[in-house]
Amino acid sequence: MATKKLKITLRRSVIGQKPAKKATVRSLGLKKINSSVVQEDNPCVRGMVASVAHLVEVEETK
Repeated sequence: MATKKLKITLRRSVIGQKPAKKATVRSLGLKKINSSVVQEDNPCVRGMVASVAHLVEVEETK
């Protein structure tokens, strides 16, 4: 059974964002602009992505 994965890329800077948004981006594993990580597609990760949707770009992969 293949689980879905999400490729999350940081597209905008976290400078000027509230500390909670910065912490969310950091906990997703993103450090610099244009850095990408691959995470499992689960409700926890989806919620984190939704809270910083204006800063990241998400692609679904297999």
